[in-house]
Amino acid sequence: MRTGDVSFWWADHGRSEPSDVLDGDAVADVVVVGAGYTGLWTAYYLAGLRPDLDIRVIEQRFAGYGASGRNGGWLSASVTGGLDGYARTHPRPDVARFQLAMNDAVGEVIGVAERHAIDAEIRQGGTLLVARNAAQEERARTFAAFGERWPEVGVETLTADAAAERVRVAGTRSAVWEPHCARIHPAKLAAGLARVVRERGVRIHEGTTVRVIAPGRVETDRGVVRARHVIRATEGFTANLAGERRTWVPMNSSMIVTEPLPEDAWAAIGWEHFDTLEDFAHVYSYAQRTADGRIAIGGRGNPYRYGSQTDNDGDIDPRTVAHLREILVSWFPALADVPVAHGWSGVLGVPRNWRATVGYDAARGLGWAGGYVGTGVTAANLAGRTLADLVAGERTDRTTLPWVDQQARRWEPEPLRWLGIHGLYRAYGLADRIEARGARRTSVIARVADRVSGRVS
Repeated sequence: MRTGDVSFWWADHGRSEPSDVLDGDAVADVVVVGAGYTGLWTAYYLAGLRPDLDIRVIEQRFAGYGASGRNGGWLSASVTGGLDGYARTHPRPDVARFQLAMNDAVGEVIGVAERHAIDAEIRQGGTLLVARNAAQEERARTFAAFGERWPEVGVETLTADAAAERVRVAGTRSAVWEPHCARIHPAKLAAGLARVVRERGVRIHEGTTVRVIAPGRVETDRGVVRARHVIRATEGFTANLAGERRTWVPMNSSMIVTEPLPEDAWAAIGWEHFDTLEDFAHVYSYAQRTADGRIAIGGRGNPYRYGSQTDNDGDIDPRTVAHLREILVSWFPALADVPVAHGWSGVLGVPRNWRATVGYDAARGLGWAGGYVGTGVTAANLAGRTLADLVAGERTDRTTLPWVDQQARRWEPEPLRWLGIHGLYRAYGLADRIEARGARRTSVIARVADRVSGRVS
């Protein structure tokens, strides 16, 4: 089994050495820090709106090196932070418009890929969320009620038999399904998008590490770039920037992918509609069926490293690999003898209020986007379009969405941050074990953890 090496996606696609490394001080109109999906989409749309601008993107390793090349491959319309939470602070029509904009962003990514011949192995099959015990069934009913309040999401309730017609997950008691999600190959989307951005005249300075972001300037290990507009698109690596240690927590997420499954295994599982797949556990897992007949499944291993440290090359603990494989086999017992081909990990950005954000301070020329809490593949596209509008000075429907310019308080200092995060994930894990033993309702431990974490208010 292969481990680390950034991710299976990059090992499968192949990657080149960093190119166009910054060579000394420079001046530009716009500097985007981070060549993940957020930074690339921002450059893509801004170059379309303002082709006269000199736009530079700066990336510490190579385009798509971070979460954009390591994620589960879900092009999902999920709104980070939840619609109900936004509805407590914003008018309901604006929150509904936010969901519709996310739905539209799924189609936008698919459309851009088609127009520019980016073969990201996209298949839109929706998302299937399965409940495998009584407490999870309760949460499935709660989610169905959420879907009734917010028809924009498109939630459908499924019986166990109806769920099995899509994917046969062992022990499924009921499920819900959402239409606005597609499976993708993350690295192929990132690489294709980087190619198109370069074709639009944007320079991507790879192999260049940013240390400080300030109004009008970006300080790197290879020189200082001055610009009127500076955009921070660093997601889980934000903590590495001067002064940003407590802005967003770099939460770890891990994945494994199997060897290609034999035909008899697929016959036992089904999964012909290419749904993305998730369960209703508190420490949930998520999966996709890849184009070459594998299953990629992810979840939390070691959720957080002391001092907001970030990994470099996707290293993964063998215990996490074993844990994810146990979950996979519990879902699909027919895979007991199918080997794991690759395991890796990465970091995602988590604000203290668990809500993604996009914003631009015109007076200082500073913009930012991220904090997607693991649901950023689609959100990054909407954020990139929004940042392009804001930098170009255009007021659009996107620039007035509820996530624009919303602020979160900073995370607690260490050691409170480490103790709190690890304590909460242990609580969620204990709640899952209690529920698996037959609890009929969501564990009170999980309810308290939700309150303490800020995931619900």
